[in-house]
Amino acid sequence: MARKIFIAATMQNDGKTTVSLGLIAAMKKRFERIGFIKPIGQRYLVEQGYKVDEDSILIEEVFGIKCNIKDMSPVAIERGFTERFIDKGAEEDYAREIVDAYEHIAKDNDLVIIEGTGHAGVGSVFNLSNAAVAKLLGANVLLISSGGVGKPIDEIMLNKALFDKEGVSLAGVVVNKVLPEKYDRISKLVRKGLEQKDLNVFGSLPYQKILDIPTMREIKEELKIHQLCAGESLDRPVENVLIGAMNVKDALKFVRNNSLMIIPGDRSDMIDAVCRINSGRMKKGCRVSGIVLSGGLMPKRASMHNVEKSGITILITKEDTYRIASRIHSMVVKLKPQDSEKIKIIVDMVEKHLDMEKILASLT
Repeated sequence: MARKIFIAATMQNDGKTTVSLGLIAAMKKRFERIGFIKPIGQRYLVEQGYKVDEDSILIEEVFGIKCNIKDMSPVAIERGFTERFIDKGAEEDYAREIVDAYEHIAKDNDLVIIEGTGHAGVGSVFNLSNAAVAKLLGANVLLISSGGVGKPIDEIMLNKALFDKEGVSLAGVVVNKVLPEKYDRISKLVRKGLEQKDLNVFGSLPYQKILDIPTMREIKEELKIHQLCAGESLDRPVENVLIGAMNVKDALKFVRNNSLMIIPGDRSDMIDAVCRINSGRMKKGCRVSGIVLSGGLMPKRASMHNVEKSGITILITKEDTYRIASRIHSMVVKLKPQDSEKIKIIVDMVEKHLDMEKILASLT
């Protein structure tokens, strides 16, 4: 019989996929066959005719896990799903689909990593909260929270109440995104505080800024912005976002390596200056990640010629400068199979900072 563990978090984007990915890499040294399932997914792609959660595709591609892709992502929550459920009830027996998919995966593997969706209560609206799904699959829970001292303990105890209500055991907790300069102090305090509440602590993970840095490709795809010019690379990281609305001389003081410039399309002077930077004629050694032209305004032909020569990626949107800047700043960066550097950082970090023997002992 396969061992299993359910990965949940106290909030959305606390690091379930990060921990799942690192855990699978670490456990591959201990188990010959590992399976993965995300019972309920909210962000999906269409693969082989099925709606499949992005995390299932990520895990499949990174580790070459040979499970039926539909079993890895049995229920996809598409737009309008919740409204239809409330109005007309369940269209299918989703609980049965989840159990069947899990059993298909479990029969061929020694360990199954089950990744939840959001906090313990997510999915309650259609009677399949994370707590209910963990109970359905008979799995203990590894619960992730992020940062601070009081905040993660408060959030963990709140989520634990719902798992307790469903009769689900909390195997242990992980505190993620702890600021490196405070890591030793916070990890020690949080461990002490959680152990006082009789909770296993599997470890704390330091915040890694690189994991939150998007590329031009991710900005284009996530925000659905039209590409005007591919430039040298869509995979340049965007470490700094600047609005090029002031005069050129003042604006260029703020341009750093890997900056994204948001510029109204009619600001030819600013566009030309950024091209000079990228070509090495200004600010030696500084390379711009790309330009987003706002307002749907096309640059003059001469400016476009300069852009093409300089190798800068150009995206264009009809949205105003403030709106597109806000959307970029609030973007959630999702890990992609091609993010090899980020994946290596995650694998090394999880192996180093989490107590694998303690996690192994907690597996159901």
